[in-house]
Amino acid sequence: MSPKIITLSIALACSGALVSLTPQNVAAAVSNSNISTNTVVSKINPADLTLEQLYRAKSYAGQQAKLLNFSHDGRYLAYAWNPFDELGSDLYIYDTQTGVSKRITSPAVMKAYDAPEVWDRFDKKAKQKEKEEAERQAKAEAQAAYLRGENVNLKQWEDADLALIKKELAEKKAKEVIKKAEADAEAAKEKAAAAAADKSANTASVDAKKEDKKENKKDDQKDAKADTEKEIWELRDELKKKNDKEKLKPSDLYPGIDNLVWANKKNELIFEYRGDLFRLDASTYKVERLMQTDKKERIVAYNADDRGYIYMDEKSLYSASFDHSTIRQLNRELIHPDDADKKYKIVSTVLSENKQWMAISAEAPDINPETGKVNPPSERKVEIMDYNTRFATAKKVDREVADDKRKVLPTALYIRRVSDSNARQPQPVFTNEGGDVWFEMSDVSWAKDGSRYTFSTWEREKNLLRIYVGKADEASKPSLVFERRGNVGHEVVGFISPQFTPDSKQLIAILDEQGYRQPYVINTDTGAAKPILKGDFEAHHIVGFSPDSKFMFVLANKDDFAAMNAFKVDMATGAMTALGQAGDYHRASAIADTGTELASVAGQWSSRPELKLIDTRTAKAKTLTQSNDPLWNAVDIMRPIRFSYPNRHGDMIQAYTFKPEGWKESDQRPAIVYTYGGPLGDRHIIETDSFQQTAYLFGMYMAAKHGYVTVAVDPRGHSNYGRKFSDANWEQPGKPQTEDLEDLAKYMQQHFGVDGKRIGLTGWSFGGFQTQYTMYTSPDTFAAGIAGGGPTEWENYNSWYTGRTLGKTERSKLSLRRFSLLPLTSGLKKPLMLVHGMQDPNVLYQDTVNVYRALLENGKEQLVDLFLDPDGEHGMGGAIKAKTWHKKYESFFVQHLGEGSPANK
Repeated sequence: MSPKIITLSIALACSGALVSLTPQNVAAAVSNSNISTNTVVSKINPADLTLEQLYRAKSYAGQQAKLLNFSHDGRYLAYAWNPFDELGSDLYIYDTQTGVSKRITSPAVMKAYDAPEVWDRFDKKAKQKEKEEAERQAKAEAQAAYLRGENVNLKQWEDADLALIKKELAEKKAKEVIKKAEADAEAAKEKAAAAAADKSANTASVDAKKEDKKENKKDDQKDAKADTEKEIWELRDELKKKNDKEKLKPSDLYPGIDNLVWANKKNELIFEYRGDLFRLDASTYKVERLMQTDKKERIVAYNADDRGYIYMDEKSLYSASFDHSTIRQLNRELIHPDDADKKYKIVSTVLSENKQWMAISAEAPDINPETGKVNPPSERKVEIMDYNTRFATAKKVDREVADDKRKVLPTALYIRRVSDSNARQPQPVFTNEGGDVWFEMSDVSWAKDGSRYTFSTWEREKNLLRIYVGKADEASKPSLVFERRGNVGHEVVGFISPQFTPDSKQLIAILDEQGYRQPYVINTDTGAAKPILKGDFEAHHIVGFSPDSKFMFVLANKDDFAAMNAFKVDMATGAMTALGQAGDYHRASAIADTGTELASVAGQWSSRPELKLIDTRTAKAKTLTQSNDPLWNAVDIMRPIRFSYPNRHGDMIQAYTFKPEGWKESDQRPAIVYTYGGPLGDRHIIETDSFQQTAYLFGMYMAAKHGYVTVAVDPRGHSNYGRKFSDANWEQPGKPQTEDLEDLAKYMQQHFGVDGKRIGLTGWSFGGFQTQYTMYTSPDTFAAGIAGGGPTEWENYNSWYTGRTLGKTERSKLSLRRFSLLPLTSGLKKPLMLVHGMQDPNVLYQDTVNVYRALLENGKEQLVDLFLDPDGEHGMGGAIKAKTWHKKYESFFVQHLGEGSPANK
């Protein structure tokens, strides 16, 4: 059977009015047309593509599978997921023997475990969400039609809302009048009874009271009439109050499950739903409720014999049995060894796999000695202005910047037997006094046999990285088995993850010893680190091991920096076998204890990410989910072309480009470059499964609609290209990226048919900083720029980022001021638009205000524009949604760079 072809128009002209294809219409069209995975949705003509279609109110991308977890024998894979357009993430069980995936939870199933009022709210808010998305899409299309000169009533939605508000106010007032009348009648009865009892009461006073009653009734009627005749501005105020009150919150919608844990031997699991615990038998799919309390419980593990389970609330750990109702607290409060009145707060508890031991990490509170109260986590507060009210208000948020005195809490690690929870508290096996230092400690990881544990620490001022190994003993101090002082790489700290192989014999950690983050075997006797892999690529995520410890499974960008494939690694030789498809980017991944099955969410531009089950012996894969809207295929009209180019230092810089229809190398077209340029830990922009809003979607749109050549690039400064790139910012943020962007502009003119005088530059966050830096310091390279949410004054940015990636900081002075963009603004020559969310708690809006002021003071008023979201945060999304700001981008670039027709036409 040939695939079914369906053409869906996004807006139809009907009787002179715009007919919008709202999300409900789309859903109906899909349902009526029986769209399935075999359906081919016809693509929109590039000339007809609109931003309203591309950035529609309901995302084309559904939720991806998460909480991937195999049963002990590898037969069952549990995961949380729901198909496109369904709320929440429900529990699914895939049986590898039968090849069948079973949905366990759903709104219909979980409704039985909630109060009716909860589901009244879920249902009401789900309808509200659907209505808001439909209206936002319809408004966007109507606004576009209006600008095309079509006959469209842009006030229809407000008129409908105001009419509804007027009706609601009238109904509310009518209820109040009835209630007041009933109260008055009751009061009159009481007065009449009192008057009858009072012989002295005269008729005149009774008549006067009757008249008063009549007048009160008239006044009530008059007030009710006046209330229904409120002026339009009053109704708008009422509508705003209602919208603010009813604004959607994550807790308003059905959530699905939160977490799950398999038993040690049985094929059963425990999952969380809205703070309560539920037990599932995988063979019968029977669900049993274990908890129903007002507290939020979190499942930790099954007991060693699977006859009970271990769970925790906000701070304590408990053991419960399936056979009886006894509950035992495992981690009692901890007293500071030097201060009997000071109690440690338990931060985390990690159990050994045999459930015999637990590692308890704790922190002592920062108590003010004068008041005896706990000090706030940060002494510095910044005010975020809110202009939504008649007079602006401010909310205060914590902020720690590089020159602040740090307040690291004293840390202690305890090793305790699970069975001896009532015994005397042992001394901590490891402590750090905290204070005005930068100290980080990783989670504890236990060897599979429960004999040893490991963790790492990082002291930034000393540039000191350490890995410890301890015995399962309450009194033994852990041994320092690995130490590096300096030259450890600025991005390795969060990825070290020391852990033992399943045979408990080898200690593995992620290090950056040769310029790339990769797994190493640590010799616990000598402290030597031996690399497992060979090659210039990143492999900083270990998925797991085979049960015999002969093979390791990692995610790595070997062979393709833009991808992140899954590999099976021979621990003896380091030989790597790719398990996923070439070009796939693997995200959430899990390996079965048997080592034979790998579950991974993977995809690329040509095949959007889905959950895949991969046989590690044959590399054969099966797709288990269908998460994305098939209507994406209608707007997926172009694919980017990958390329790389050499910069002036000989480094190969990765990028991709969209080239318009009819493109020729001899063209002289306008172009737009999207850049980020800063460290992102384990991410970058050029990723094969990333449909980034500006780099990808807007780049595709400008190529299709306006004939532009568009490029997304990862200059030096980015993560996942090795230390040479991620350390490029150190003590010179923006400079190496600008060199690479200058080299890109020349490359585009030589190879991409681009007019060198018509290249635009844009970026967000660090990319907003980078766009400005380049426009100020290399003013003739780009003809126009758009800088979004850029940290122009690094002294105001979070210390966790600046101290790790920009340069040395001194907490006694503003040492990061040397990287401020304000003194550079005099170099601007070409048009620049600054974009920011005014309630951004991440990159403060004041940064953009200050750089705007500096530009004005330098006489750049004719070159600089401001585009602000009054309600937006770091990703905007307040009054300004993605369609809106890209509409602004479109008009700005077309105004300053022109249309993209080749010069010879």
